[in-house]
Amino acid sequence: MVLKNHRVEIIGIEGIPVIKPGDDLAKIICEAIKKQGLTLEEGDILVISQTIVSKAENAIIKLSNVKPSIKARIIAKSTSKQPEIVEVILKEASEIIRLRNTHLITRTKHGFICANSGVDLSNVSGGDMVTTLPKNPDLSAKKIREQIKKLTGTDVVVIISDTSGRPFRMGQVNISIGVSGMNPILDRRGEKDLFGYELKVKEIALADELASAAELVMGEAAEGIPVALIKGYKKYEKNEEAKASWLIRPTK
Repeated sequence: MVLKNHRVEIIGIEGIPVIKPGDDLAKIICEAIKKQGLTLEEGDILVISQTIVSKAENAIIKLSNVKPSIKARIIAKSTSKQPEIVEVILKEASEIIRLRNTHLITRTKHGFICANSGVDLSNVSGGDMVTTLPKNPDLSAKKIREQIKKLTGTDVVVIISDTSGRPFRMGQVNISIGVSGMNPILDRRGEKDLFGYELKVKEIALADELASAAELVMGEAAEGIPVALIKGYKKYEKNEEAKASWLIRPTK
């Protein structure tokens, strides 16, 4: 596969309001795109921050309603975290992968390995609230995609992204935790390089790369840009059954 013009455009979608439980994300995103003077085209890719998806789905927990367990209190003391937050983290986790200093790395019930089970304090008003990851991010992506098609008649790809650390590397990047409309992996095994050598190991985590690229124009701080539109990239395989979990390396 070859990009004809080697040009991809990534646009941050401005004007997204503070999302509340029950909000129609597809409608809000489409209206913001229109106000920005943009038009959705077949094959465009929308990268949407997990935080606003969680808010719309009411995946919000009030910490004052959380009763920490003894285990949560012990871990909270060793990690300098709030016991109520640790309790939420434990409930969202299937297992603790690493507990060291202030770091609490878990495997979520989705199978993702991340810090704090993806529980997020940022961009939640009041300071007494946290968001958890959507229960089924792939289904969330599918519903948003289907609603966008109903509203615009246009078939797009939807990626739900979240920030994640990487083993033995500093800093965080955006990754895909939900996908609809494309295979999250680009398999280039069997293709030939410039010198005719057949690629033996070349599976690209494409959905992660797109999510990370989109983060360049998105912002979870004061920027308030939780959605990015990617135009011009067609080098993906359409797939209606694809799941972001395909990106998770098997444990055995």
